[in-house]
Amino acid sequence: MTVSNSRPITAELIASHGLKPDEYDRILNLIGREPTFTELGIFSAMWNEHCSYKSSKKWLKTLPTKGPRVIQGPGENAGVVDIDDGDVVVFKMESHNHPSYIEPYQGAATGVGGILRDVFTMGARPVAAMNALRFGAPDHPKTKHLVAGVVAGVGGYGNSFGVPTVGGEVEFDARYNGNILVNAFAAGLAKADGIFLSEAKGVGLPVVYLGAKTGRDGVGGATMASAEFDESIEEKRPTVQVGDPFTEKCLLEACLELMKTGAVIAIQDMGAAGLTCSAVEMGAKGDLGIELHLDKVPVREERMTAYEMMLSESQERMLMVLEPSKEEVAKAIFVKWGLDFAIVGYTTDDLRFRVIHQGEEVANLPIKELGDEAPEYDRPWIEPKVPAPLAENDIPAGDVADALLKLVGSANNSSRRWVYEQYDTLIQGNSLQLPGGDAGVIRVEGHASKALAFSSDVTPRYVEADPFEGGKQAVAECWRNITATGALPLAATDNLNFGNPERPEIMGQFVFAIKGIGEACKALDFPIVSGNVSLYNETNGQAILPTPTIAGVGLMKDWTKMARIRFAAQGEAILLAGAPSGWGTHLGQSVYLRDIHGRTDGPAPHVDLAHEKKVGDFVRGLIEDGLATAVHDCSSGGLGLAVAEMAMASGIGAHLNALNDANPIAVFYGEDQGRYVVTVTEANVNQVQVRAEAAGVFCPWIGRTGGTNVVLGDAKPVAVEELQKAHEGWFPALMEGELA
Repeated sequence: MTVSNSRPITAELIASHGLKPDEYDRILNLIGREPTFTELGIFSAMWNEHCSYKSSKKWLKTLPTKGPRVIQGPGENAGVVDIDDGDVVVFKMESHNHPSYIEPYQGAATGVGGILRDVFTMGARPVAAMNALRFGAPDHPKTKHLVAGVVAGVGGYGNSFGVPTVGGEVEFDARYNGNILVNAFAAGLAKADGIFLSEAKGVGLPVVYLGAKTGRDGVGGATMASAEFDESIEEKRPTVQVGDPFTEKCLLEACLELMKTGAVIAIQDMGAAGLTCSAVEMGAKGDLGIELHLDKVPVREERMTAYEMMLSESQERMLMVLEPSKEEVAKAIFVKWGLDFAIVGYTTDDLRFRVIHQGEEVANLPIKELGDEAPEYDRPWIEPKVPAPLAENDIPAGDVADALLKLVGSANNSSRRWVYEQYDTLIQGNSLQLPGGDAGVIRVEGHASKALAFSSDVTPRYVEADPFEGGKQAVAECWRNITATGALPLAATDNLNFGNPERPEIMGQFVFAIKGIGEACKALDFPIVSGNVSLYNETNGQAILPTPTIAGVGLMKDWTKMARIRFAAQGEAILLAGAPSGWGTHLGQSVYLRDIHGRTDGPAPHVDLAHEKKVGDFVRGLIEDGLATAVHDCSSGGLGLAVAEMAMASGIGAHLNALNDANPIAVFYGEDQGRYVVTVTEANVNQVQVRAEAAGVFCPWIGRTGGTNVVLGDAKPVAVEELQKAHEGWFPALMEGELA
């Protein structure tokens, strides 16, 4: 439908653009007149939650973002971290939650495409991807459809583009029935002197449109992503973008070729809010104005209005400020790759954002204020109430062996092979571990032994029970998983998924999670260098579990010493580094309570950050010195599940000792933090324990590898083959409709 730029601005129209009455009054005061219809759309795009961070900005400023290796922190398309030898890793994580629920294949696919563009816009070649996916209850009527569509979308885009998916998460909970989460991560490699930023420089320089043509897909997508869902959800389908990975692959190659010519002064991905956000951000960062001529924008649909062109979120597009003397060289590159190259405007010195369409000026706005004057809220919040500790007589007994078999075959602890085998995990030829371990690891091309490790983590049930401890735990587990491979954790990116921030209890979750994340990042020297906030993940007032996903990157100097989770041999000693005196005690919010007894009570486990750092550094030292033959961190399911996963990965059994006078359920299924299961040869046990004592780390010898069964203390043996069958069977049964 073609809409005139002179469309009257009504209260209903303002509300439909996601603007509150006081925000519209702010617009009137700012520009001194009623906005045009196109201008209203521009403000809607720039001032929505997705683009402006108006509810979260105050708290995001408290996170640690600097460090000796941080070259570029938040504020650009992605973060940049030094990995020695003149190399840098460029990475970020972003959400595509709302689009993926509405149209799972394209929502997930374009989420992957968008995060890849964020990376190569900076001048980096993408080398690794991950995704953190959360779906509703397995028996919910939409879950199977959403899982199939999202996984196909992630694989369809990433595989076609040619980037390996090296890790991630897939979890199920009824709280995601109405709002699934699709968080996409990408990392790329570049040289430290080859990073490109989005800050425009110079007056009168050409602003160039690059890539694919503009259509009507995705119009209003950022605004849609900043609102709750209700019964009208199907009407939002046209706001979902449509991706083309083959065009994006061409765009990658063209951009990297272009960047070598000296033609690029500034470059910005057209992501959320498309042409609007990219143009405004480039101009505002450089203290320059921008004048756009929409008649020169390449379009693929007839009679597109200025409003539609400015708010379209068509994929595979970039905006660049060009060095004028390089125009012909630059254009030839894009013509060669079969992509559009069009000069659509110029930089100006008047700090205005002007948009001209068919001879009419449809927008003339103050460019700095479009971003800088967006509302910034200090929303009311309520401090979350933490559940009371479990009473000793309130810990349900159970059969240790039966519980193990049930847990390895449960919705959230079973194998994700069905998922990751649909992804190309080996393309580019640098992957050193398949998904299923603690972290994905890839070689750094051009170096004999350097590698990078990647992990993505959060335990939403902990965050809901205690947002502060849950926030700490998300960071600590990511750091721990990277450490468990032998890599040194360098920096992190976050994807903060929460419900409606206008509800004080939700805002309280957000505030305390941020406090926990910040404290953990400082204690573990793990700064946040990029990220994304996704709020309003609610349907009809039902919020998701608070899910602040943390993805991190670690550096490994010699990948030949890398640790894996699989047992290396029969007859090796099993140690528990970082164990409390009772090996395990904490059952509050555990998967044992949830999956065996249907309970979600008790406090989240406490995260002692000094302990995490001390134990992690100790374990990393064992790996670097070749003393550890296998390593796995203890997380959900505790010691019992960790050992079972090591056994299933190797086909080798294990026998863990019984601990006198201790509750075996707590010992084997307690989720105490800061622990690693480490195997060493028996000849090295004494040396390792002497080192542990010197480091102040309790590292008891708790059992041996060997045989074909897993035996937890005095419990009956469970065959590794039986565990593997249960572990591998759940996901295919879900997707084939065979679950009981």
